Amino acid sequence: MDISNLMVLFVRAVEGGSFSAAARELDLSPSAVSRQIAALEDHLGVRLLNRSSRRVTLTEEGRAFHERCLRIVAEIDDAEEQMAGMSSRVQGTLRVTATVAFAKAHLLPLFPEFLKAYPELALHLELTDRPVDLAEEGVDVAIRFTEQLEDSSVVGRRLMPNRRVIVAAPSYLGQYGMPQTPEDLLAHNCLRMYAVSSFNDWEFEDEAGSRVLEVKGNFEANSADAVYHAALAGLGIARLSLYLVRKDLESGRLVRVLPQYAHEKADILAVYPHRRNLSPRVRAFVDFLAERMGEAAA
Repeated sequence: MDISNLMVLFVRAVEGGSFSAAARELDLSPSAVSRQIAALEDHLGVRLLNRSSRRVTLTEEGRAFHERCLRIVAEIDDAEEQMAGMSSRVQGTLRVTATVAFAKAHLLPLFPEFLKAYPELALHLELTDRPVDLAEEGVDVAIRFTEQLEDSSVVGRRLMPNRRVIVAAPSYLGQYGMPQTPEDLLAHNCLRMYAVSSFNDWEFEDEAGSRVLEVKGNFEANSADAVYHAALAGLGIARLSLYLVRKDLESGRLVRVLPQYAHEKADILAVYPHRRNLSPRVRAFVDFLAERMGEAAA
């Protein structure tokens, strides 16, 4: 027996003056209301209402109980109104995690506009390329690549496509030569990431078919940002997102290696625990990113 629901039912019957009135308000049948009020009386061991064919009136015990119930029902109504207000307002703290390089290139420049639009919101940002358990770590939204989406219980919304290209500094290529085939990479120093092992499986597709090479090298880091700077320093060959290296390719600080090959299968996603009862702050943030990044990719 849910005593709180029965107390609400009791108050509605008293306010309406009949079981029929309470039934209409609560979308129940009059007989169901009558049975539940009787159950409440049996539970309390007192008669709360005098019944007639047309209306109900309070007994002395019912009057005392009604006064207590009124205060409790008012608290319930206030709590529901407060939650209804919170469910439509973008407020509180939004906890976001993103990969280092992507956040620097795409997220941070957008935050001033986003926070200006939602002044009641505070943003907590963690930059990491390691796998993140959203539920365990209390993260609202993670910005990740397709191959990082391993948990089937989360939802991933596509923000923009991501194109990866193979690059190296002129100083490295001048010393070790330009690879002519994907298999030539196996004899080169390729820069790796240890945070996500699948980043080191470089996929190639041509008339010979599709194949994956597990590249090797003497340097690995936990973020693409570190791999990027290592490539700029001439340490080796790297496969990196085009958004990260575009300006360096244009300036000549980096050179495309095997330019006929590009990896197109790693979209950038906003990942969050579930769609049901999604908080307004998560919905506002994901919608904002999808709109802005969709414009950038167009």
